[in-house]
Amino acid sequence: MVDRLGIAVVGFGWMGRVHTQAYARLPHHFPQLPLRPELVTVADEVPGRAEQAADQYGFASATRDWREVAADPRVRAVSITAPNFLHREIGVAMAEAGKHIWIEKPVGLTAQDAGAVADAVAQAGVQATVGFNYRNAPAVQAARELIAAGEIGTVTHVRIRLFSDYAAHPEGALTWRYELQRGGSGVLGDLASHGVDLARHLLGDIESLTADTAIFVPERARPTGATAGHTRATGGELGPVENDDYVSCLLRFSSGARGVLEACRVSVGEQNNYGFEIHGTTGAVFWDYRRMGELGVSRGTAYQDQPVSTVYVGPGAGEFGAFQPGSANTMGYDDLKVIEAYGFLRSVAEGTPYGATLDDAVASAAALDAMSRSAERRTWVDLVTDPGTR
Repeated sequence: MVDRLGIAVVGFGWMGRVHTQAYARLPHHFPQLPLRPELVTVADEVPGRAEQAADQYGFASATRDWREVAADPRVRAVSITAPNFLHREIGVAMAEAGKHIWIEKPVGLTAQDAGAVADAVAQAGVQATVGFNYRNAPAVQAARELIAAGEIGTVTHVRIRLFSDYAAHPEGALTWRYELQRGGSGVLGDLASHGVDLARHLLGDIESLTADTAIFVPERARPTGATAGHTRATGGELGPVENDDYVSCLLRFSSGARGVLEACRVSVGEQNNYGFEIHGTTGAVFWDYRRMGELGVSRGTAYQDQPVSTVYVGPGAGEFGAFQPGSANTMGYDDLKVIEAYGFLRSVAEGTPYGATLDDAVASAAALDAMSRSAERRTWVDLVTDPGTR
């Protein structure tokens, strides 16, 4: 028998729409789930936005106050896709109200914020999934298995990149994303958080790091009305950009491997250039998000002049088979969020975490906080002896 799971979405910008569409697609791709999401209510403080979402997607009700969601007995699970500065307050409140949560990264502004949500979830005994979607790509899962099986030998070093131009235009509006109190650490929380999660997911714990950060667009115009996404603003009062556009970081893993992580939100000429290159003692594996279903793989015994083959992943790699019947059929970003939704509902159904957890979010946030401390101090930070505060 299929059980109906009352769903709410809090925050209906682009990511709120992505979550909602993922819920709608779940029965198509994962019919074996014993839960069926039922869209109960949507909350957004912008006048008219929640009502429009309810009309378009079929939510039974709409509200401007997310606190009404916490008090709604129809709601058993909540997607938290509001701006970063609200994650802690909403996440803790929903957990204390007994709601399971699917929360977007970076789960607040600091590791302390992420830890507070994790503690509330643990005390309430509810399930939580975090929006580290790139780990869900079937090719990334295939790479993880390949590395774990020792097919490239012992990993020696990795380079992870996350370059984008979404903030490159100087007329980009000075939204909450560029404020310390509401947007946190800027590109660290937005893009580098994904890089840290990929690094940990593929190679294990990070032991220490040293980082450098920069702001390349120091001023932006304040918007005159409600914004969504990366809105432009001209003619408004200029204000300072308070958080970082760029970060570069050297990593040392507990395994002894070394890494380089680089992220930038103002990279002109780069659109979602995300990926990794992982080298081992006998081979290497490469992934580019823009060629999501491909892996570059080098393995063998030649060491020198060893060729790289392109491998097209297919059924058997991660959850690829739930979307396409054969190798080299393409998948997209929204598919990764459907996989994430599947892990969330499976966690609720079985009482066991699947996918990225709040422990992953806390570890990622601790690394981001360490990057900020390192850039300020211009020194290495040991994540074991100097983990920051929770």
